[in-house]
Amino acid sequence: MNVSAANVTVVLQYRDSFTKAVVKNVFVVVLGISINYINVCLIHTFCKHQIFYMNPRYILFIHLVVNDMIQLTLTVILFLISYTIYRINVSVCCVFILVALFTTENSPLNLACMAVECYVAICLPLRHVQICTVKRTLMLIGLIWTTTVFSVLPDLFITLATEPLDFFYSRVFCLRQTAFPHPLIIKKRDITYSVFLVIVWITIFSTYFKILFTAKTASKDAKKARNTIVLHGFQLLLCMSTYIAPQLLNILQQWFPKNYADSLFAYYIIVQVLPRSISPIIYGVRDNTFRKYLKRYLLCKVSKQ
Repeated sequence: MNVSAANVTVVLQYRDSFTKAVVKNVFVVVLGISINYINVCLIHTFCKHQIFYMNPRYILFIHLVVNDMIQLTLTVILFLISYTIYRINVSVCCVFILVALFTTENSPLNLACMAVECYVAICLPLRHVQICTVKRTLMLIGLIWTTTVFSVLPDLFITLATEPLDFFYSRVFCLRQTAFPHPLIIKKRDITYSVFLVIVWITIFSTYFKILFTAKTASKDAKKARNTIVLHGFQLLLCMSTYIAPQLLNILQQWFPKNYADSLFAYYIIVQVLPRSISPIIYGVRDNTFRKYLKRYLLCKVSKQ
């Protein structure tokens, strides 16, 4: 419980004024609703047309969108709780944190899989249909979730084994380190995140350069795929900033001690919210096929059957 008390003390020290808190909360809620509205339109478009739900590329994309929606909704809820209820029951906090961790760790793995699909489509076009099937894509999504479950659930098991029963009935400021306070979890997290960083970045870089070499002499589609990988890399960079969050937050606290609360807010927007707005740009705007169907639903138009 000492870790929990320490974190609560830090948060109390950097509390915002009432006006600033209202502005931040309204901004976060409006931004979250706007992004999720676009994402709902993307999901609706995907479900309505066979051209999308029978295509492995769009299946991976829509899985990322659903994952982003869950993650964004949870982070907005936790953000609001931090300013209103402030402390919640540890058991409820554990559920929130677990789901948030599942979705947070899913995103980089999903982006890496999408990069590989782009590579196969451009560099191995004759084998794309055989390699990238709907069945294999669904199995891949299952593998992504299995990986994150095995990565995250040990946090819960370690906490159940080391904390007294009373801990789960107490109330804390809901953070990962307050819900799962054992030091062993931090060591496990650092090792897991390091492995994820290496694997995912190797995948992104290798696929990008292979597509880059192909794009020099190939069609317009290859060059567009190369640009898509660049956007995936930028999105991935923002997503994986969560993997080095403790180091980043320590740097922010050292650099901006008087404006640490504002620095935390900027970090939250850039790392937790902004990456969730990039997926609609990649496929909702840049993809001609998806854009043609999406416009009907984004503006609440009824498509003609």
